[in-house]
Amino acid sequence: MGSFLSSLLGSSGSPSEDSPSSSEWQLHFNSVKESPKLMVIDFSASWCGPCKFMEPVLNEMAAKFTDVDFVKLDVDELPDVAQEFGVQAMPTFVLVKQGKEVDRVVGAQKNELEKKVEKNRC
Repeated sequence: MGSFLSSLLGSSGSPSEDSPSSSEWQLHFNSVKESPKLMVIDFSASWCGPCKFMEPVLNEMAAKFTDVDFVKLDVDELPDVAQEFGVQAMPTFVLVKQGKEVDRVVGAQKNELEKKVEKNRC
């Protein structure tokens, strides 16, 4: 399975109720800035229906793309991070490599997200 920010996923591979703090997120983000590995940041909210639809899709992608980091962030818990990335709708998926945004998908667009992950993971 592709890795998720550990505080977001329990050992079962499903999201936990705990969201990382802003400082935990910053530490994780800083640690992967030098890595050529693709990171997909899922900006979502607990009340967002399309976000809930995409949750199993992301779990499947994490299992398929083991060389990609998938991170789920709740915009209500980390509004400063959502603002930093210019998130205006949920779900928003920001694809990042070496600390820089390389692509983005807004909305529950499974096929588009999978194509962009495939394209940018190399």
